[in-house]
Amino acid sequence: MIQSMTGFGKVIAELPSKKVTVEIKTLNSKQLDLSTRVPSVYKEKEMEIRSLLLQSLERGKVDFNIFVESIEKDTSVRINAVAIEAYYEQIKEIAGKLQIAAPADWFPVLLRLPDTTLHAETVESDETELQIVMESVREAIRRLCNFRRQEGQMLSDLFKKNIANIEHLLVEVDSYEGERIKKIKTRITDNLEKTMGTDYDKNRFEQEMIYYIEKLDVNEEKNRLTNHLTYFLNTMEDKQAQGRKLGFIAQEIGREINTLGSKSNHAEMQKIVVQMKDELEQIKEQVLNVL
Repeated sequence: MIQSMTGFGKVIAELPSKKVTVEIKTLNSKQLDLSTRVPSVYKEKEMEIRSLLLQSLERGKVDFNIFVESIEKDTSVRINAVAIEAYYEQIKEIAGKLQIAAPADWFPVLLRLPDTTLHAETVESDETELQIVMESVREAIRRLCNFRRQEGQMLSDLFKKNIANIEHLLVEVDSYEGERIKKIKTRITDNLEKTMGTDYDKNRFEQEMIYYIEKLDVNEEKNRLTNHLTYFLNTMEDKQAQGRKLGFIAQEIGREINTLGSKSNHAEMQKIVVQMKDELEQIKEQVLNVL
C-alpha cells in the first residue's frame, strides 16, 4: 500500500504548569529534509527526537516543532535580576572607558538584551515531564503516519482510475487498426499511380508495402504498454516505499504512448494518444507525492 509524503500530526500534552504542543508537518521532497525546533528546556532530547523522525519518516520535507505555553497566570515571565545586574555593570564600565554617556533610561536598554527575562519554558524539566513529551512525540509520529496512509489510499484510488482509463483507451486503438492500414495502403497506391501514370510491378509494390506497414505496426508498443500498466499496479502493492519506482515506470509508460502516437498516422488514434497523455500527466503529477 502506497503512502503519501504529505502529512500532519499534532499532540497536546497538559502538564501542571504548562501546555506542550508537538506538531509535525511533511511535504514531498526527493530526500529527507528535516527541520526541528525544540525549546531549550528539552534540548537534551533533540538528538533522540531527530533519530525517531529519521527512522519513521524515510523521505520528505519534515517540519517538527514543540511549542510550550504556560498556564500559570503569575509565573509565565520572570525578570532575570542576575543578568540585568551583570549587563548594568558591564555597560557602566565600557561607558567609562570610552568616555561616552551612560543611558538616561536604563530599563528599556537592559530589557532588550538576551536572557533578561525568563519564560516558563526555560524552567528546568524533570524526568516525568521529559517522558510525557517524548511519548507525545511518538504519538504525533503515529498520527502523521496514519495521515500519510490515508492520503496514500486516495492516491492509490486515483492511480487505479488513471491506469484503467489508459487501458480502456488502448482497447479502442484496436478498432482503428484495420482501417488505418487500409487507408495508408490506398493513399500510397493513389499517389503512386498519379505520379507514375503507368503500370508498376504489383508484386514488388506489395513487398515494399509490407515493409512499410511493419514499420508502422504498433503491436509491440501496445504489448509493452500493457505490461508497464500492470507493473505499475503491482508496484503500488509493495510494502516498502516505492515513489521513485512508480516515477520510473510512469516514464516508461510515457515512452510507449509517445511511440504509439508517432507511429499511428491516423487522426482518431492520435486523439486517443492525447487522452492517454492526459491521464499519464495526472499520474506523474501525483506520483511526486508518493513516499
